[in-house]
Amino acid sequence: MKSLKPSIRENKRYLLVHGENLKENVEKSILEFIGILGMSKTGLSFVKHDKNTAVISVNREAVDSVRASIAVFPKKMEVSGVSGTLKGLKRK
Repeated sequence: MKSLKPSIRENKRYLLVHGENLKENVEKSILEFIGILGMSKTGLSFVKHDKNTAVISVNREAVDSVRASIAVFPKKMEVSGVSGTLKGLKRK
């Protein structure tokens, strides 16, 4: 199977998130704020996650809604950086 052309591929942005129990809380916050259909449009995937930090990748068009859903969620989480590459995110 051929790989997709760059013009067809989904553009990703990487978010650095701080908080507790991130794997569960990030998914809950997005699901509560924008719903199931919105969550599928975000293309959410976890690149790295430790105890208190996580790097998630989302679709470029959904960055604002993901940041808003994390900010509105009752448990303390914050997005400390957004970048188009993982290397650029490490610099922040």
